[in-house]
Amino acid sequence: MNKIRITKEFTFETGHALYGYDGKCRNVHGHSYHLSVTVIGTPITDNSEVKLGMVMDFGDLKKIVKEEVVDPFDHATVFNKNTPHIELAEELESRGHKIILANYQPTSENMVIDFAERIQSRLPENIRLHSLRLRETGTAYAEWYASDNS
Repeated sequence: MNKIRITKEFTFETGHALYGYDGKCRNVHGHSYHLSVTVIGTPITDNSEVKLGMVMDFGDLKKIVKEEVVDPFDHATVFNKNTPHIELAEELESRGHKIILANYQPTSENMVIDFAERIQSRLPENIRLHSLRLRETGTAYAEWYASDNS
């Protein structure tokens, strides 16, 4: 059987701050993130299936990624929950801001690991997450590949 990769792309706006960092990113700031999600599987060959010829319905993949990544992170500010940014996070949250307290420093590298775990847990049994690319700016991105993490 032929293995095929399909990719769906997403965009969302997220703020963050890198506590302890020695550059500008220690300040609260935001990015227009672009996330590419690639899954791998075998196209459906059963003629009785309504999704004949598909590895996975793009709409099904969109639903998973929206629920696990886009909806929670869009227009949120992410802080490492183990830093003094907690006080700032609590103040912002008390004023109605959307805050995520992560178990990690919210770099693109750590965010893409988090996103991979979230997405993998929701994929159908016959579909595997192949890779993620999280673009933070026009010239910088982090990638996650299943083959590097098995």
